Amino acid sequence: MEETSGFRKELVSRLLHLHFRDCKTKVSGDALQLMAELLRIFVIEAAVRGVWQAQAEDLDTVDVDQLEKVLPQLVCGLQ
Repeated sequence: MEETSGFRKELVSRLLHLHFRDCKTKVSGDALQLMAELLRIFVIEAAVRGVWQAQAEDLDTVDVDQLEKVLPQLVCGLQ
């Protein structure tokens, strides 16, 4: 797997397997690559929304408080 997303395939595989009901479930290399790309997009979106939140609060830097405020927007559709 080409690791251009910044996420190691071992990490992505481990994250996926944490949520599988059957521990024997296998994940193809293409699926790992796709999931790594989705994670990359998710992280970028969280960062961008964190910047927007900091700007709305007239802050010069983004910290955990801004990310905590935008996180519900990102995960509400995942459940």
